[in-house]
Amino acid sequence: MDDKKQKRILTGDRPTGKLHLGHYVGSLKNRVKLQHEYDTFLIIADVQALTTNFENPEKLSEDVREVAKDYLAVGIDPEIATIFVQSMVPEIAELTVFYSMIVTVNQLQHNPTIKSEAAQYGYSDLTYGFLGYPVSQAADITFCKADLVPVGGDQLPHVEQTRRIVRKFNQLYAPVFPEPEALIGDFPRLVGLDGKNKMSKSLGNAIFLADSADEVAQKINQAVTDPARIRKDDPGHPEVCTVFEYHKAFNEEEVPEIEEACRAGTIGCVACKKNLANKINALLDPIRERRARYEENPALIDEILLAGTKKAREIGKETLEEVREAMHLNYFEKIT
Repeated sequence: MDDKKQKRILTGDRPTGKLHLGHYVGSLKNRVKLQHEYDTFLIIADVQALTTNFENPEKLSEDVREVAKDYLAVGIDPEIATIFVQSMVPEIAELTVFYSMIVTVNQLQHNPTIKSEAAQYGYSDLTYGFLGYPVSQAADITFCKADLVPVGGDQLPHVEQTRRIVRKFNQLYAPVFPEPEALIGDFPRLVGLDGKNKMSKSLGNAIFLADSADEVAQKINQAVTDPARIRKDDPGHPEVCTVFEYHKAFNEEEVPEIEEACRAGTIGCVACKKNLANKINALLDPIRERRARYEENPALIDEILLAGTKKAREIGKETLEEVREAMHLNYFEKIT
């Protein structure tokens, strides 16, 4: 068997609604590839979604299914990848509690990702769950003994926190866990349609994987371009144009030609945007087709989630038996 097949990866998303093109270029496209190389576990982290959405838990039921549909639509194969729901694997919560005993508040307060996200959401008084997000994430990664965690550079502090937790647990009790490594990808961070911030549902600057062809074209028409271009034949500055950034992500083969024409003023923004919309819609058409099949059969989505969660829970139970034994918490025979 290929050695790569023997390694396990853990990745996933917090369910906060439909996924967008930023998710696609930043992680989903890579996950579709990785599922054929590694034993892939995809977590829909609904508990962690409550760290910033605790006032609206009723939305999670829909959001969990929307994320699952997007996973399946982009090409995640439930026959080879395990998609599961975090809150339905209580062993993750149990492991989170055990880890919280060996992680200091000081470590969490100095986590750069926590600090930046707190600033982003305007939190000055952090909830226990928000501050402890990296501990919960460590439990996500290790309950199934993942070897690798695909991440961008901004998520490295979380993986390093997990590695510290694993080292301390293994030293204190027994070598239960492998020390996970970050599988770093050089993926572009897609700027939003406003040209100012990364693509985000909350900022209203996103193109969703579920958008129709007309919606995509309309949104591209509204995208920020070079503000110095007043007339069609004005020389352009593609380095400041959001639409050009999208061409680099979704129309790479035409980038040199588009850049030259833009700088020479021989292509207008309207034509450039139309070309881009066509390219993005060509990418999204098969994704829309797959998504439509699952939308027509919503029971199948639940079947996939339940099957994946059952598998995850079985693995979690085995891991927690080892954890309890290592911590001398297995006082009695198994209670059924």
